[in-house]
Amino acid sequence: MTDTTANPDGAPVTWFEIGTDDPAGARSFYGPLLGWTFVEQGPYTMVVTAAGPEGGIRDTDTPQPEGTPRTFSIPYAQVADVAATCAKVEELGGKVLVQATTTPDGLVYAHIVDPAGNDLGLWTPPPA
Repeated sequence: MTDTTANPDGAPVTWFEIGTDDPAGARSFYGPLLGWTFVEQGPYTMVVTAAGPEGGIRDTDTPQPEGTPRTFSIPYAQVADVAATCAKVEELGGKVLVQATTTPDGLVYAHIVDPAGNDLGLWTPPPA
């Protein structure tokens, strides 16, 4: 049985990110394919759908935290504490690829791998 006492609602998947060293190519592919529109924010591009911002395209040709692969596609689960969740990842046999990283606006994220080798992102929004 799963212990849900720490978070009875679970950690929802609320974001996705595509990493590429060719963000213009990604926009040219995904825009027509899926009807996405984009808002560029420096090396990061927000992906906007009818539901609003739902993901991003990261330009990996710019400086990245250690462990960031050059290309990736990854769902993100929203958690209360990224660093604490990273510690639990290792307890449970997973690996942290990118440690908890705080962006200039206060958003915190990390990349992990589960024991079977699947990538997952963790994130906490910036303080209100």
